[in-house]
Amino acid sequence: YLARKFFYLWAKMTFGQVLPSKARCFYDQKILKKTFGEWKEQWTVCREKLTLIRADNHYRHLLLNLIFKAWRAYAYQQQGKRNKYYVAESHAKKQTLLRTWQHWLVYVDAQRTKHGMQCVALAFRERSCLRISWAVWRRQHYQKCCGRKMNILALQHWAQSLQFRAWLQWRELYLSTQDEKQKDTRAVTHHQHWELRRCVRAWLGYLNLHRVKKRQNELAQEFHRSQTLRRCFCNWQLSWECRRRMHAHQRDLEKQAARIALWRVFAHWKHYVVLCVEEAQQCELAEKHYKCHLLVLQRYWNRWKSRL
Repeated sequence: YLARKFFYLWAKMTFGQVLPSKARCFYDQKILKKTFGEWKEQWTVCREKLTLIRADNHYRHLLLNLIFKAWRAYAYQQQGKRNKYYVAESHAKKQTLLRTWQHWLVYVDAQRTKHGMQCVALAFRERSCLRISWAVWRRQHYQKCCGRKMNILALQHWAQSLQFRAWLQWRELYLSTQDEKQKDTRAVTHHQHWELRRCVRAWLGYLNLHRVKKRQNELAQEFHRSQTLRRCFCNWQLSWECRRRMHAHQRDLEKQAARIALWRVFAHWKHYVVLCVEEAQQCELAEKHYKCHLLVLQRYWNRWKSRL
């Protein structure tokens, strides 16, 4: 007991009011607290990293889903355009076949009329030849008739000759008129075909140029959207790393995701409205072109009827 008492007195005189055991206990507590603080900080950093990885995966999944939806809408739109193009091409072929059939019917009617007129002319010529032979035979048979009958027969022969000569002149004039009509018809048909081909080529060139411009605008908008999204995401990541709080990070992520989704919905709706307006304008241009083509055809048809 005295040894312990003097030992405590010597420890107080040597180390002061704090004993080595208390100092050792206090040191162990401080070391434990510091170790626990560092472990807690490391655990928080690991948890924040896991949350960041989950956010990146969620963002990639959302971006891939939006890209797939946009590609599917584009594929449906291209399929609809191809179907419309096939229907327009079939309609153009039917219209060309109908015009060819109408021209062929007109040509057949003209050939039938021409054949009938040739038959009538040949019959008239045979009758005229028979009349001439009959007049010669009557002149030889009635050589001893009076001069008045001879003069009458001579006048009749002269009238028939004039009539035959007039028929020949009329035939030549008719053939020349028919040749001119055929030339005019061919010229009108060639001009119509050339105008139609030129209009179709111009329309196809305009359509290709419009498609190229539309594709460039879509690529530019998509690049702008991607750059805007990347910049917003970087800013959000920097602010999240500065705060290092999970609840604030979740609230910012939810707000930004809702804002991005709303912006994408508005962009898709705006793109759909632009597509509808462009399609309506194309339909209106096609209808105007078809009306102009019908007016040109009607004008040439009226001119041909007036010439006929």
